[in-house]
Amino acid sequence: MKSLRSKVRMTMNSTSTLSYFILEAYLQLGALRYFYFVLTVMLYVVIVVSNVFLLVVICVNRSLHEPMYLFLCSLLVNELYGSSGLFPFLLLQILSDAHTVPAAFCFLQVFCLYSYANVELCNLAVMSYDRYVAICWPLQYNTRMTFNTVVIFIVVIWLYSFVRCVINICLSVRLTLCGNGINSLYCQNFLIVRLACSDTKVNNIHGLFGVFLSIVVPLLAILFSYTKILKVCFSGCSRTRQKAVSTCTPHLVSLFNFSFGCCFEILQSRFDLSDLSAVLRLLLSLYFLLIQPLLTPVIYGMQMSKIRKIYQHMFCYKMLSCYKDPLQVQ
Repeated sequence: MKSLRSKVRMTMNSTSTLSYFILEAYLQLGALRYFYFVLTVMLYVVIVVSNVFLLVVICVNRSLHEPMYLFLCSLLVNELYGSSGLFPFLLLQILSDAHTVPAAFCFLQVFCLYSYANVELCNLAVMSYDRYVAICWPLQYNTRMTFNTVVIFIVVIWLYSFVRCVINICLSVRLTLCGNGINSLYCQNFLIVRLACSDTKVNNIHGLFGVFLSIVVPLLAILFSYTKILKVCFSGCSRTRQKAVSTCTPHLVSLFNFSFGCCFEILQSRFDLSDLSAVLRLLLSLYFLLIQPLLTPVIYGMQMSKIRKIYQHMFCYKMLSCYKDPLQVQ
C-alpha cells in the first residue's frame, strides 16, 4: 500500500510539472528589479534599431546585393528573432512577482532560443566558406556563389535548425518530470531534462548527435576555411592579405564572441557556479543572447568598407552639401 501511494504521489507531481515551471533566478533580483527593467528596455531598443537599420541599408543599396551581405542579412534577421524570443519575456518576468511560466510557453522559448543558436553558428560557418571562395578562388566566385546557391544555403540552415529543435522538444515533452524549478532566467532544455525521473537515454543520444551536427561540423568547416585563407595570405601579395583582413575580421570577431558566450552558457547550466556572485552568474547566462545582437551591427557596419562608405554618405552628404553651397555662390 505504501509503495502504491508513493507511485501515485510521484505521478501527480510529475503531471503537475507539465502545467508550469518556476524560474528561480528571478528571486535574486530583489529591489533592483526596476533598474534591470529600464536597462533591459534600453538594450532591446538598441538591438532592434541597429539591426533593422543595417538590414534596411543592405536591402536599399543594390551595391550590397552580394552573397556576403545576403548572409549578413540572414544573420541580422536571426539576431532580431533570438532577441524577440528573450527580451519581452525578460521584461514581463522582471516586473512579475510570481515567476511561473506555462509549460507550453516554456517549450516555445526553448525552440526560439535554441534554433537561434543553431542558425547563428551554421550561418557563421557558411559565411566563412563564402570568404574562403572569395579569397582562394576569386575568379570562380561568381559561378560558385550564385544567388540560387546563397538562397539554398540560407533555407537549409533555417530548416535544419527548426527541425532539430522540434525533435529536441518532442523528446523532452514526453519525459516524466519530478520537479518544476529551473535555476535560470529563461527556459533551457538541458535544465528541463535534468528534472526528469524517467529514462533520458534517447535525449542524451540525440543531444550528442545534435552537438556533433550543430557545433562540431560548423566549427570544422570554419577551421578548414580559415586554414585555406591563411595559406593563401602567407603565400600571396600584400593586397591579398589586406583584402583577407578587411573581410574576415568582422566575421572572426563575431565568431569568437558567440563561441565565448556559448561556453559561458554551457558552464552555467552544466556546472555548479554558486561561488560566483548572483549578478555575474546572470550576466554569464545572458552573454550569448545579449552581446552578439548588440555587437553584430557595430562590427559589420564599421569594419566592412562598403557599408562604412554608405554610412558616411548618408550622414555626411547633407552636411557637405551645406558646406559647399556658400563656396559655389562665391
